[in-house]
Amino acid sequence: MSSDWTDRIRLRHLRFLLSLAQTRNLSHSASVLHTTQPALSKWLKDLENDVGLTLFERHARGLTPTVHGRELIAHARRIEAQLDRAAADMGILRQGGAGHVALGASGVAATEAGPLAILEMTARMPDLRIDLVEGTMEVLLTRLSQGDLDIVIGRTMENDERLAGFHSEPLYTEPVDLAVRYHHPLTEQPSVTWEDVLRYRWIVWPRGSPIRKALEAALAALGRDLPSIYIESNSVIANITLLNNSDLIGVASHRSARILSEMNLLRILPLQLEGVGSVTMYWRRNEHHPRSVELAMECIRGVVRDRPSLSQQTVQPAAEAR
Repeated sequence: MSSDWTDRIRLRHLRFLLSLAQTRNLSHSASVLHTTQPALSKWLKDLENDVGLTLFERHARGLTPTVHGRELIAHARRIEAQLDRAAADMGILRQGGAGHVALGASGVAATEAGPLAILEMTARMPDLRIDLVEGTMEVLLTRLSQGDLDIVIGRTMENDERLAGFHSEPLYTEPVDLAVRYHHPLTEQPSVTWEDVLRYRWIVWPRGSPIRKALEAALAALGRDLPSIYIESNSVIANITLLNNSDLIGVASHRSARILSEMNLLRILPLQLEGVGSVTMYWRRNEHHPRSVELAMECIRGVVRDRPSLSQQTVQPAAEAR
């Protein structure tokens, strides 16, 4: 086994490895890569000999990455993403820009903290190119680990093996609210009880998601359970549409619900849940970050620190939401 096998790795070799990871087939990858199957097979065998580990299991149906192969493939994806990012950044600088920041935000952060932080970034760095990507924390953390994103803000994650590769910084906590359409029957009542809301079907975030865990913990603290029949959805837009065209009851973070209430899209029901969910900022460990990314993190911290709405935890009664 040679200790300097990485010296012989070239960009085309990374593409070989990533192609095999995608096609799981030597013949298909050879065709895509404009080489021959014997040449590609020899390259893979030589690589495994150099590394000293089996990277793919061979079988009649093709190839399956081993645990060692998956690890090397993950490194190759990060390198490819960084090279793509370098090319994009150089293009921005050639055009007179000040760099590039890719920010990921889950639904809870995409409503207020993310957009406000972007406005602060544009004020401090007018020539900065900013990409905002909204998604679930599972997807966003994967893209962060692969190098597609620089920063992710969203619900605090626990027991995720990827967290070992990230720095994390808690930003704020907030309660969970129940929300309904503007002219929902419950908003016409002088008071709302748990028996009232449990008569309706709910929309909840998928099982295992941070906000779902916060909801279940809050209900458990009250000795309550979710209704037996509910809809699972992780789409903010779909949930708003569903709520505005039915008598469904939705679950939302307080800031999201408050903003949508101010826009007259939803009403917050006056039933305060005791549980809270936290929002955290994540970025990769052991990596040099350009000044643009450092400034972006400063902007996120500043927005959370300076905006009263990001520390407010009051619940707006239905009677005041009209």
